[in-house]
Amino acid sequence: MAAVEVIVNNLVALWRIPAVRQHFPWIFLLISAVGSVLKELQLVPQTYFSSSRNALNVYFVKVSWGWTLLLLTPFLLLSNSSFSRSVSFLGRRLLSLAVATAVWYICTETFFYIEDVTGSCFETDTVTVVSMEFTSKAACRRAGFHWYGYDISGHSFILAYSALFIMEETVPMASLKAASLSALPRMVLNLLYVALNLIMFMWVWMFACTSVYFHDPSHKLLGTICALLGWYLTYRVWYLKPLSPGLPPQRHPKEQKQHA
Repeated sequence: MAAVEVIVNNLVALWRIPAVRQHFPWIFLLISAVGSVLKELQLVPQTYFSSSRNALNVYFVKVSWGWTLLLLTPFLLLSNSSFSRSVSFLGRRLLSLAVATAVWYICTETFFYIEDVTGSCFETDTVTVVSMEFTSKAACRRAGFHWYGYDISGHSFILAYSALFIMEETVPMASLKAASLSALPRMVLNLLYVALNLIMFMWVWMFACTSVYFHDPSHKLLGTICALLGWYLTYRVWYLKPLSPGLPPQRHPKEQKQHA
């Protein structure tokens, strides 16, 4: 497990660099803008990732929120409980998972609604023959036809939002070196932390693939902006208030005593 410890130390050192955390959210806007230009100019060759059937998309991206919660929930519980075992504190911190899930659900359902009300059903994918019989995407697709509406990129939204959510909630790891954890909890925390960083980098990679291979520029830009707004309004505005889940703890009690 020494190798895992080294990886954890390197990742913690990376995220402790102020410029990395400060600029990471805005990288998504840059990737979306540059990727959209490359796509429109057709400058990127077709690859394995230009197919929506690639393994990362099918087994990870399409259920990305599930993967994010699967790894982040135990990490949040273990990391935050090393700061305080207060039921009220842990309950408030767990609320951040519920809030993030609500943001994800509201945004994705809104995207689906917008695509429904702005779209039409076409009998062919050449967008020439309209079928007026079907008035929703689901009914149109079930009939074997093609639905075209204003399709805000759910992939751009969920991949950016998941990565930002993980970035914020893994902050306590930087202070856990001072915590007196037994071998098993520390090993589990280390493995979860590495897994969360791996999946976060995977979300960034797949976000870039979405930017250069799929969707119209405005669809991707709006999806990305929604992700940034969801993150900013919670972690940079609401969570600073008393009546909120609060920010993840950033300094362990032992560190506070050392700085006193």
